[in-house]
Amino acid sequence: MSLFFDAVWFDAKLAARKLDRTALAIAVGIEPTELHRIFTHEREPTAEELAVFANVLGSDLVEVTLKSGVAPRATPEDADSGDRISDIEARLDAIDTWLAEFEASKKTA
Repeated sequence: MSLFFDAVWFDAKLAARKLDRTALAIAVGIEPTELHRIFTHEREPTAEELAVFANVLGSDLVEVTLKSGVAPRATPEDADSGDRISDIEARLDAIDTWLAEFEASKKTA
């Protein structure tokens, strides 16, 4: 479940484009009630939904993703701190790789 979904930011971006949540739901292809679940932290948006959000809002996908919240990571109670650090470093490496690919794709587009 999202830790933080910045509904105020999304509403402001929609208002700036003279749109509302219903228009966003239609663009995404979901029911307004399903979009409401995203805005109220009842479910996380999918990658495809985030891409549509970015397109409709005229915003960068990374910014939209950050404003959509972050999924919590469960940590086993008996986890070794060394294992946790290795896991964090692996995730950071994956993020760095994704960002490099994203920046490269922006240059070719």
